[in-house]
Amino acid sequence: MKIIKSYLSKETTHSILLVMAGLLAMFSFFDLLQELDSIGKGSYGIGKIILFVLLSSPGHIYEVVPVAVLIGTMYSLATMARNSELVIMRVSGMSILKIGSSLIKVGLIFALITFIVGELVTPYSEKIAQRLRIKATDSVIAQDFRSGFWVKDGNSFVNVEEVLPDAELVNIHIYKFNDNFELQTINNAKSGKFNGESWDLKSVRQTDLSATQVKSKSFEFTNWQSLIRPELLNILLVVPEKMSAWNLYSYINHLSKNKQKTSRYEIALWAKIIYPIACAVMILIALPFGFLQQRAGGVGAKIFAGIILGILYQVMNRVFVHLGLLNDWSAFTSAMMPTFLFMIGGVCMLVWVESQ
Repeated sequence: MKIIKSYLSKETTHSILLVMAGLLAMFSFFDLLQELDSIGKGSYGIGKIILFVLLSSPGHIYEVVPVAVLIGTMYSLATMARNSELVIMRVSGMSILKIGSSLIKVGLIFALITFIVGELVTPYSEKIAQRLRIKATDSVIAQDFRSGFWVKDGNSFVNVEEVLPDAELVNIHIYKFNDNFELQTINNAKSGKFNGESWDLKSVRQTDLSATQVKSKSFEFTNWQSLIRPELLNILLVVPEKMSAWNLYSYINHLSKNKQKTSRYEIALWAKIIYPIACAVMILIALPFGFLQQRAGGVGAKIFAGIILGILYQVMNRVFVHLGLLNDWSAFTSAMMPTFLFMIGGVCMLVWVESQ
């Protein structure tokens, strides 16, 4: 029995890795084609484009693992069914439950891989890739408006015209209000760098406003204590879905302290927690297909079904994020619903196959 379980795990793992490699190659090729449009901008040559594509690969690995688990497991089981290996396993005393438990372990291994890549690798590789591209093309990180990037910091509203790849701020405007929302001071600085605890501002012009007069001062250097940290600027480089859970949690706290809406980032945080579980759920979806009769379709048909289901899962993830934001659903519900629906579908299909 151990030999059979080992064979099941080995064949399924091999198929999943093969599918994953194919999907990764396809997405990397699309990235390469897209980046070729920017070739020649600044120092952005073919070497840096290839490096950018390689650094972006972990993000694609994180995205495709559940789909690869689904398609790879379907292919492995369909091949075994075609060779009558599954029938022999059943005759040897292995129930669908035992076969499923062996495959679930494979799914859990890939769930762990998904978590590690998504939490420890992707946020950093994505950040490095974007900084490489921005620096090579002589661009800036973000300009949400024509006036630059805006953020609320306590009783202050901060406008940064440019954020450079090394997290240096350029042309900073700090508008400080009192508790009655009356403008008190305006600080304009040419640049700012984080020293580990606060921001060192250069070429600062400070304007104090009062009911009776306006005073202006100039400083070559000054210190700015702020809740804004370079880590929070990661949102300008990495989309919420590719940020680490810790960075998402920190940014949600920052937004909460400043009484700003956090729904988008709460959904992304819950998705980071739930998404790896999808690998095990995909095993549940794939398992019934191995026990369908040959007349229900060969290996090719089952692989096609796996591709359609994988696309459906990714689409549902995106749809429920937007539905959650539009309808103000809880972040947990929006993030969990696609995986939950697929899990219910997998269990129902298993019950149906077992009853045949």
